Amino acid sequence: MLEKNTINVRMLVLCGLFSALIVVGAMIKVPLPGIPFTLQTLFVILAGLLLGSRGGLIAVLVYIFLGLVGLPVFSGGGGLMYVLKPSFGYIVGFALGAFVTGWLAEKNTNNETLPMVIAALAGTAVIYGLGLTWYYIIANYYLNTPVGAATLMMTGFVMTLPGDLIKIAISVLLAKRLAPVIAQGMLTK
Repeated sequence: MLEKNTINVRMLVLCGLFSALIVVGAMIKVPLPGIPFTLQTLFVILAGLLLGSRGGLIAVLVYIFLGLVGLPVFSGGGGLMYVLKPSFGYIVGFALGAFVTGWLAEKNTNNETLPMVIAALAGTAVIYGLGLTWYYIIANYYLNTPVGAATLMMTGFVMTLPGDLIKIAISVLLAKRLAPVIAQGMLTK
């Protein structure tokens, strides 16, 4: 049996797979005013639900690292200067959102639907909280392109929430189907 602070090869492979899925999710986008609609959050939440807090966090951190070293994996490109884009807060939120989702999902030992939905909603709330805050600060104080709180809430929350609720439902459905398969693979040697 592995110690709690170690990570096995299977988990590393799953983290890499989810990093790749988040990249693919970033490429599938619908342009909206302010923040584009992508499938990134679907895979971020799914990573938290299936890989737990550590695995979900690792998957997202690998994705962020790839983008910051210059690979065009973010929905708007990549590179270190991406941190100064208003939408980068959502990317930072992905890491904490995956962790929170995974942390709550780890407490759901019976693979029940309601705790999964609550975990996914909590992770999404964290993504929105960091994303909207970063967007407001960068737009108003760095780029000097003032955006009001009401406008930001409309474009960065109200317009994207219906799509995110659908992505939450899909991620929970997928997690319910895939969790037993992934858990079985973790138990076998």
